[in-house]
Amino acid sequence: MVSAPDWLTAQAYAHRGLHDAKTPENSLAAFRAAMDRGLGIECDIRVSIDSRAVVFHDAETERLTGQAGVTANMTVGQLTALTLGGSTEHIPTLRDMLELVAGRVPLLLELKTDGKESVHKLCRAVRRDVEGYTGPVAVMSFDPRIGAWFASHMPDLPRGMVITEQGSRTLSGAVKRRVQTKRGLPHFLAYDVRDLPSRFAKSYTKCGTPLLSWTVKSGSDVETVLATGAIPILEGDGVAAWEARA
Repeated sequence: MVSAPDWLTAQAYAHRGLHDAKTPENSLAAFRAAMDRGLGIECDIRVSIDSRAVVFHDAETERLTGQAGVTANMTVGQLTALTLGGSTEHIPTLRDMLELVAGRVPLLLELKTDGKESVHKLCRAVRRDVEGYTGPVAVMSFDPRIGAWFASHMPDLPRGMVITEQGSRTLSGAVKRRVQTKRGLPHFLAYDVRDLPSRFAKSYTKCGTPLLSWTVKSGSDVETVLATGAIPILEGDGVAAWEARA
């Protein structure tokens, strides 16, 4: 297993790009804004019915586009034709994003699943796009099957587990987290800021596993990640608070 690369913890990240009321999340405009501020980019990846990786968070399209649809049941052409949040921005493909960023800042790709469907189609779509990419990029997911897939098929690609303890702060929840994390074979953890400080996270950081934290939205969140040695994935007021501290 390769270790987590140094670039992973060298800067903070913009959650779904640097978005606001005028700039939609997970849009090329949000990614440009993040790069302009020297931030890495965290974004969400889903797969179209015709096996293309697209940068989009939701399982359904209505919240972000105003048009009803199931993301996984639409072609890449149908998805990229949709505009985001009443703007002129369209849903980008992963390939579009990689061409835009071109290695200028690190990327965290969060692969989205519902935990039931096979992950092979999504993982293969991502692999096709990142295989020739020379910039810093990592994959991560709540779904441990994603990490296991990349450990087997692209072992040198950094991979992380996204973790929240919300709703599962029990002994059985802790056991489940331990089992899932072992299955996902992560090089790093991306932890819910609401759970920090965390004994579970500390058990990994003590062994040298890097810790990232989402979603850091306020000055108090920034103080939390600084106190725990985590790298923030920022949004909203958290961006200004982080830049003021930096």
